[in-house]
Amino acid sequence: MKLINIAIVGIGNCASSLVQGLEHYRGGTNDAAGLMHWEVGGYEPSDIKVVAAWDVDTRKVGKDLAEAIFAKPNCTAVFAATIPSTGTVVKMGAVLDGVADHMSQYKDDRTFVVANDTQPTKEEVVAELKRSGTDVLMNYLPVGSQEATEFYAECALEAGVAFVNNIPVFIASNPEWAKRFEDAGVAIIGDDIKAQLGATIVHRVLTDLFAKRGVKLDRTYQLNTGGNTDFLNMSNHRRLESKKISKTEAVQSVAAERLDDDNVHIGPSDYVPWQNDNKVCFLRMEGQLFGGVPMNLELRLSVEDSPNSAGVAIDMIRCAAIAKDRGIAGVIDPASAYFCKHPRTQMTDDLAQIAVENFIAGA
Repeated sequence: MKLINIAIVGIGNCASSLVQGLEHYRGGTNDAAGLMHWEVGGYEPSDIKVVAAWDVDTRKVGKDLAEAIFAKPNCTAVFAATIPSTGTVVKMGAVLDGVADHMSQYKDDRTFVVANDTQPTKEEVVAELKRSGTDVLMNYLPVGSQEATEFYAECALEAGVAFVNNIPVFIASNPEWAKRFEDAGVAIIGDDIKAQLGATIVHRVLTDLFAKRGVKLDRTYQLNTGGNTDFLNMSNHRRLESKKISKTEAVQSVAAERLDDDNVHIGPSDYVPWQNDNKVCFLRMEGQLFGGVPMNLELRLSVEDSPNSAGVAIDMIRCAAIAKDRGIAGVIDPASAYFCKHPRTQMTDDLAQIAVENFIAGA
């Protein structure tokens, strides 16, 4: 089986967890705990190789990827401390709207320090994608990076490489963009990665359970706190519009009846620096049982945010690769529905799982 060559935009905590994970599971060094699939379409985790990378932070640009993933402001758990030199040097990326103005108000070890290097043109990014033999481009830009995400989506289209959109900028779920990828013969999976066992998937499963057990859901909230650059970036609520839509729609789509806007609140609550990459979710659901008798459920979930998404990313990469291998273009709906919060086509998670297993099997 050939390798899957990937390129990564944004060498933050999520990219760090992904690269660490590729080393952790390489060659069966450790067991398969933490992976939804050991093998997808003939590909194992060790068949994934990072061949190109872009970031805008001066502490990462010009460094080998193995060094850059541990540079500040990254603060995620280190579970694979020794990463061999990859030979892939992080290049200066396009800033555009990727760095919010308020980020400059914080200490360097908590925020982005933008390098003075020359930013690449679209032609230069496309050339690097082609030169490196990239199969799949992973988008890990900060939430709210509309222009920057569209820039790299254009690059993927022109280079003919599959695009995995891990953030809540709507590309795969946007009909115009979806058609462009289909017309270009390029696969895309998105939008907004759904963590392995995070706040959204737990909230969705419980909402679906309410519906299936005949419990009327009256109101709910999901409040999240964290201390990584993702939460710092989202402390500016102007960056949050698409994120709130993505997370809210992920829950609304599996409810028996859509809740009024006043009765559902889902989204980041606050930036707590000492939490670092730990994310804490406070969830409350209020409803009515048999006879209209009231009930409520409260849950507190604590997870290391970035590793929680890395196993999902490995499956998304492999699904994008087998789509490319099979000549399937446009939005890969089964993978998008199972792995993302805001897919083009929403499904309950049990149906999405069946759909993605059928897709992997080639059905």
